[in-house]
Amino acid sequence: MARLGHWIDPRPEGIYVPVADIWIDPSRPKDRALVTHGHADHARGGHGAVWATTETLAIMEVRYGPQSANPVTYGEPVMFGEVSARFVPAGHVLGSAQIVLEYAGETVVISGDYKRRPDPTCPPFEPVPCDIFITEATFGLPVFCHPDTADEIAKIRDAHAANPDRCVLVGAYALGKAQRVITELRAAGHSEPLYIHGALQRLCDLYEDHGVALGELRPATDASKEDMRGAIVIAPPSALNDRWSRRLPDPITAMASGWMRIRQRARQRNVELPLILSDHADWDELTSTLEELRPKEVWVTHGREDALVHWCETRQIKARALAMAGREDEDD
Repeated sequence: MARLGHWIDPRPEGIYVPVADIWIDPSRPKDRALVTHGHADHARGGHGAVWATTETLAIMEVRYGPQSANPVTYGEPVMFGEVSARFVPAGHVLGSAQIVLEYAGETVVISGDYKRRPDPTCPPFEPVPCDIFITEATFGLPVFCHPDTADEIAKIRDAHAANPDRCVLVGAYALGKAQRVITELRAAGHSEPLYIHGALQRLCDLYEDHGVALGELRPATDASKEDMRGAIVIAPPSALNDRWSRRLPDPITAMASGWMRIRQRARQRNVELPLILSDHADWDELTSTLEELRPKEVWVTHGREDALVHWCETRQIKARALAMAGREDEDD
């Protein structure tokens, strides 16, 4: 009798499905690629043909130029020979998807990156019953328990209110995190203009084009120091201690990332205001998702695999770690 998932071939450069001749999130150019979302460790340029959500394809075009694109809507089945594939929301960033593969009476779900808490910039994670769940484990240790989003956003607003002669400079990655910080600030009642680094402009425009309202954004490059006094400024993390930041009015440096749970990372970046705000599932979300789905097997693609594999095994869930190359955690 064939083993469960015998038709799925995890390789260092991606997950290959030989019976369909397709790759999931390959790290090298392939003839046919299915892409879960637009972060660079999952979406690479140069593929012969790409299947992804409309939003992910738009992100890839911004980053890599025109694609041989095959847009797929959430829930729409696409056949590759005898293998059925459909994309369902992952709750990670705009356009992010889990990929559900069905073949020979088995269902395999490849999660990509995901989170379970609400995010105004993308549809929520959709749980899909399956035989094999291929999960990330970026924050796959019990120490990673992300706090309430509203509490972290309140830290920005409190610092802003308490320091009218300074600015609050928030480091946030260009795809997903920056737009989430902006929309969460808006939801919390911050209606004033926000200043953004030029590196964020194209993706903020893309989010607006796809229906995510960000409010008034002003380019920080065009503003004077006086303009930005008493303002909130959003920039990529690389700009926090760069020459660019020296033109700001005595900035309070903040950083939005799940890694801010680790104090040493905050100190290394000279972050005055760590914001534990992640676009990945924390330990409780990872384990509660597995309890909800109860798959026959769990395959862990990247991150802190050992702890999650051990958790599964103590609950009689067969689990294995996959050696995937090129998976990074710095997009959080």
